[in-house]
Amino acid sequence: MKKAFLLLALLCIPLEKVFAGAEGTHTDPIAPTLLALIAILAAAKLGGELFERLKMPAVLGELIAGMILGNLILINADWTFFEPLRATSITEGWPLIVDGLARLGVIILLFEVGLESTVKGMMKVGPSSLLVAVLGVIAPFILGFGASWLFIKEIPPGLSAVVTAGFSLNYIHLFIGSVLCATSVGITARVFKDLGKLQTKEARIILGAAVIDDVLGLIVLAVVSGIITSAEMGQPLAIGSIARLISVAILFLGGSLAFGVLVIPRLMKQLSRLKTSGVMFTSSLVFCFGLAYLANLSGLAPIVGAFAAGLVLEEVHFHGFREEIQIEQLIKPVSTFLVPIFFVMMGIQVRLETFANLPILGLAASLTIAAIIGKQICGLGVLDRGIDRLSIGVGMIPRGEVGLIFDNIGKELGVIDDATYSAIVIMVIITTLITPPIMKWALIRNNRTGD
Repeated sequence: MKKAFLLLALLCIPLEKVFAGAEGTHTDPIAPTLLALIAILAAAKLGGELFERLKMPAVLGELIAGMILGNLILINADWTFFEPLRATSITEGWPLIVDGLARLGVIILLFEVGLESTVKGMMKVGPSSLLVAVLGVIAPFILGFGASWLFIKEIPPGLSAVVTAGFSLNYIHLFIGSVLCATSVGITARVFKDLGKLQTKEARIILGAAVIDDVLGLIVLAVVSGIITSAEMGQPLAIGSIARLISVAILFLGGSLAFGVLVIPRLMKQLSRLKTSGVMFTSSLVFCFGLAYLANLSGLAPIVGAFAAGLVLEEVHFHGFREEIQIEQLIKPVSTFLVPIFFVMMGIQVRLETFANLPILGLAASLTIAAIIGKQICGLGVLDRGIDRLSIGVGMIPRGEVGLIFDNIGKELGVIDDATYSAIVIMVIITTLITPPIMKWALIRNNRTGD
């Protein structure tokens, strides 16, 4: 553990000196990007290794490694290389390239999440999974809105044009509520697997609810983002606009699924006849990027399209291709490169100096409590007898990478400031850290009591 921290520190300091010394020399324009990627990727792997040894998710190590890189300036005022990555709007130079790679990373991440689910799997989940998912979205949204309303009483300076519209504070509260809707059950699934309980009813309900939760969370995000974007354009907030946004989100996901059922099998059959290498991999990425682009044109977040692409691309569609390998395995090297860049970038944008602000710590604490209680409520949605509702509620607690994605979108929309962003990151870290030990306790308790 100490060695990992020492390696990370030794990595940051020499590279910072190299960056500073290279500014006055004639170098290839790509050189600063290469050095930035060296620091980001090395820090991501060191941080991930450290947290995995602590039996915690690697994503937390990547996030904290980014927080170290982004706040080196607090140690030495001359270490300013990563400061351009903390800008509200990145428009040029090597930071734009790194930012672009991070954006690609989150698209690939949601594509992978979609690949892990299937349309048939969504149709098979029972009433308990559906009700757990619905309550797991509604309750945290209301509690998150309330926590934001209690602590954010005025518009933070420097936000986007949305602050000039009516009910601007409500837009902030709405977005924070939508962030708390997210659930990242990868951590919970790992706990079930480690304890040999992946086939229990509790595990099946949680994993089934997670699929529906992803869809509902993306729809909530799409609607709230659309409301904020409409406000920036000076359009009034109307029930008709909200209904239209919900309809667009549902129609887009439904249309994507229909396209996947009716067109993808025939299209893939034709593509499988091509003899050149890499057709399976390339066609998958083209489909992912294409739906992400169409989602953006429809007024939705590109990650909605990426998720839909993964959802409709099932293994059966790739029979007949030259590559005798699953699509998830083909995508893995790309995600291994791009996804850590996204999480390190999320950490870089956290400003540790904002933690000295007591109201921000209060907001972080209230959001954490709201996040935990909100997911406990969803345990009440279990209809089957003999199911441990506490385990269900605990299993839905972690926000993980999904919460970070929502947080980042809020910053891009200009509806949350640096301080609120940092408070949400604290909530994500705490909910992700506490879930494994509480989950193990809940499962052991369930065995002892015979529930």
